[in-house]
Amino acid sequence: MLRYFFDVHDSGPQFDDTGTELAGPDEAYAKAKSLLPDIASELIPTGGDQRMFMVLVRDENGHAVYSATLAFAGQRLQR
Repeated sequence: MLRYFFDVHDSGPQFDDTGTELAGPDEAYAKAKSLLPDIASELIPTGGDQRMFMVLVRDENGHAVYSATLAFAGQRLQR
């Protein structure tokens, strides 16, 4: 098992100091992709109509191995 760290970047970076043990890079990529909708669903209602969420995956040596970004843009059509 390898340890991967998932740093979340929204209004500022939140560094993962604990990490998660996973079977390999494919599992780490899948986890990063699944984290984004969960993060967005918690933060979009309180954060206005324009938000960008990014997860940066680091390996146990601290090297960046994957990055995933999710953008949200909402616009009121009636007042």
